[in-house]
Amino acid sequence: MGVTSLVVCWTQDAGRIGPGVADYLISGLNAHVFGEIEPAGFFPLGGVVIEKDVAQFPQCKLYSCPDKKLLIFLGDTPRSEWYNFLNTIFDMASACCRVNEIYTIGGMITVSPHTLPRQLFGFVNSARMKEVLQQYGADTTMDYETPENQRPTINSYLLWLAKKRNIHGASLWAPIPFYLTGTADSLAWRKVLQYLNSRFELGLEFAALDKGIGNMNERLTRVRQDYPELNDYLNRLEANEGLTAEENEKLVSDIEEYLKKEE
Repeated sequence: MGVTSLVVCWTQDAGRIGPGVADYLISGLNAHVFGEIEPAGFFPLGGVVIEKDVAQFPQCKLYSCPDKKLLIFLGDTPRSEWYNFLNTIFDMASACCRVNEIYTIGGMITVSPHTLPRQLFGFVNSARMKEVLQQYGADTTMDYETPENQRPTINSYLLWLAKKRNIHGASLWAPIPFYLTGTADSLAWRKVLQYLNSRFELGLEFAALDKGIGNMNERLTRVRQDYPELNDYLNRLEANEGLTAEENEKLVSDIEEYLKKEE
C-alpha cells in the first residue's frame, strides 16, 4: 500500500475556489474517478437544486492520480451526518493507499481589493504541517477558534478527524475580495494550486489560468472606466477606507451584474 496525500475541495465555496482547484488538478493530472459517496443519508433527497434549467444532484467523487501520489475529493457539503461522511472519505482513500497528508481548500472573504497582492493562509493540526506550510511561503500566524455556541466548520472538523487518525493536515485559505465571492476568482485558485504544485512537484502548467486572470483584470478595469461610482468605491478600498453597508451591497451587485453580461 503506497503513501499518498489527499486534497479535499467543496463545490459551494467563495470565488468557486473548491471546484476551480479540483477541476484544474483533475484535468492537468489526468486523474480518474476512484470512488463515489452516495447522497442518501447525507443530503435531503426530497428535491433538487435547479441551476440554469439543469437539475443539480449532490455529487461527491474521489479522484486518483497514482503517478503523483495524490487523491482529490470534490463534493457538495453534506447537510447531515458530518462524522460519518468525512470518515467515509478517509475510508475510501485508505482502500487504495495510506494517506499521510490532507489538505482542505477554502476561500477567505476579505474587504481588501483585488489589486492588492494575495497571501495564502494555512491552519494546521500539527507542528510538522506548520513547518511544511512555512517552507512554501504560506502564512500560518493567524489563529482561528470556532465562536462559542456555533458548529465548527466542516474543514475544521475534517482536520480534527485527520488528527485522530494520525494524519497531518492543513486548511489552505486564499483571500477573495467580497465583491468577487459569486464569480470565478482565478487568482485565488492560483495561490492554492501554486502551493500544491510546489509541494508535490506536480508539473502543472499555468498558462491557461494566467490568461483567465488577465481577462478578469481587464474586465474589472473596464468596470472602473465605465462606472465612476464603482471606481470611487474601489479607490477607497485601495486606500484602506471603509464603505457603508449600502455601498458594499451596490459594489457587489453591480460588479456581479457586469461580469455576468461579459461571460
